[in-house]
Amino acid sequence: MNAVTIHHLTKSYKTSRGITDIHFSIPEGEFFGFIGPNGAGKSTTIHTLLGLLHPDSGTASIFGNDILSCKKEQLLSQTGYLPAEAVFYPGMRVKDVIRLSADLRGMDCSRNAEQLCTRLTLDTSKKVSELSLGNRKKLGIVCALQSSPRLCILDEPTSGLDPFMQREFFAILQECHAQGMTIFLSSHILSEIQRYCTRAAIIREGRLIACDTVEALAKTNAKRIHVRTENDSAFLASVTTLDGVRDISQDEQGICFLFSGDINLLLRFLAAHPVKNLSAREPDLEEIFMHYYLDSER
Repeated sequence: MNAVTIHHLTKSYKTSRGITDIHFSIPEGEFFGFIGPNGAGKSTTIHTLLGLLHPDSGTASIFGNDILSCKKEQLLSQTGYLPAEAVFYPGMRVKDVIRLSADLRGMDCSRNAEQLCTRLTLDTSKKVSELSLGNRKKLGIVCALQSSPRLCILDEPTSGLDPFMQREFFAILQECHAQGMTIFLSSHILSEIQRYCTRAAIIREGRLIACDTVEALAKTNAKRIHVRTENDSAFLASVTTLDGVRDISQDEQGICFLFSGDINLLLRFLAAHPVKNLSAREPDLEEIFMHYYLDSER
């Protein structure tokens, strides 16, 4: 069974870009990544999926329940959600916010909440107005996870967390995932997606440009080329005309670029220049992400 099914979802705004024809599904129990820079449409997709925005066209469902026709209580009982910027009543104490979140689901989550607060070192006696950005993020995490939902949707969850808390947060997520929770992780931090997710979708300017296993996304014919010639300035001027070259930079060690064209064409091009040093390696996920983005512009 799919935890999430999104079918040709479109949502537009009058003054800014929304999303167009978004289409993917997440099987129950998967750790799924949603990649894109800020403003790409990640949050709009999530808000539409949760029924917080009404789509212009297309459909979306959670565990087979259509987001527009099912009761919101039904979605709430199965779904945990951490927004990119969680907002709470500033005058409330942390413990009261956590209890209110549980009450909205009609559940007693006190035991889970206490364990989560301990692991995240969250002081429940403080008022929301006294919390730092990182501690407000911790509060949002507790509210999202305390009910042990079947599906947890996390939008940029590590912003504001220090490295130690990030590590503890992902340890908690991995434990939840091992117990069967479906996790939808939306992030612009590619290392998080690569380390924890089995599949991922890449969104650019409101459109989906790739969706596959993280392993498959990492398999590309693109190579990171680093070359030093006797005349780097002349080489730099001419290499920009070669089909398949992008993301060019120059430093003291020579010229570096991402190449995804015909390798034989590149070899012939290099043979026409006095090369002093040459290396080629597989690109990392950040470079692959750039490869997908640049390919979508062509």
